[in-house]
Amino acid sequence: MASKQNFGAVVITGASSGIGEACAIYLDKLGYQVFAGVRRDADGEQLRRKTSVRLTPLLLDVRDEASIMAAANTVSAALNTVGLAGLVNNAGIVVAGPLEFLPVAELRKQLEVNVIGQIAVTQAFLPLLRKAQGRVINIGSDNGKVSVPFLGPYCASKFAMEALTDALRMELQPWGIEVSIIEPGTVTTPIWEKSSDLADDIWNKLPPQAHKLYSAAVDATRNTANKLSKNGFPAEVVAFAVAQALTAKKPKTRYVVGLDAQINIWLAKILPDRLLDKLIIQYLGLPKNP
Repeated sequence: MASKQNFGAVVITGASSGIGEACAIYLDKLGYQVFAGVRRDADGEQLRRKTSVRLTPLLLDVRDEASIMAAANTVSAALNTVGLAGLVNNAGIVVAGPLEFLPVAELRKQLEVNVIGQIAVTQAFLPLLRKAQGRVINIGSDNGKVSVPFLGPYCASKFAMEALTDALRMELQPWGIEVSIIEPGTVTTPIWEKSSDLADDIWNKLPPQAHKLYSAAVDATRNTANKLSKNGFPAEVVAFAVAQALTAKKPKTRYVVGLDAQINIWLAKILPDRLLDKLIIQYLGLPKNP
């Protein structure tokens, strides 16, 4: 994969920063024609400065049907009769907070971006993928196998993508379109800073009763999450796994990335639920009593 050659065209959502940006830069270096989904022109220009002339910024908001269709039409026109080699569904947000008090609108936003948006984008680009027997790569998480307190909405979105990836893989098999999911552990990306800001905003709007019941547990979880995010692995490691999924003769259905993800997923497979709950609660340092 180190040699530079023309691998075809790929679309990457959420390419402004983090995993998406790392994928765009790495796949561009490999020789792909990259259409990098961004929400702002400024983000696209910044990414263009880090890559070759092959990369094209693509205005794309996964929550906006008109934006998705416009992006698909732009790519189709650029490729003419050529199909799409790959679609990397990466766009995502993290909604956090105690489920007892979490506004339903926030849960809806989480699922619209991380689940519905991914499927809407996939639907729009499947005609182009079918032309080239392209591949769909979904960016999941080890939290798609292991749920943790106060990240319930995010975990739910990643569990959902596990199921949808499996269903889509079987449905698209007749056309030779491979579908894989990447399951990273903790990656050092801006998503955790953004999620912390969003969590603060949500938390500050919750009623006093929520603060009374959950403040100690939420603070403990936040402290642990901050430590983990600082010690995570670089997004480039995930980009390498994405490249493997795109280029392998027979790609894996799942790519577990990071030792922490390997351990977490393994523990979830072998431990009884109650014991796994206990380990997670202890690891996060949650108080035993309210």
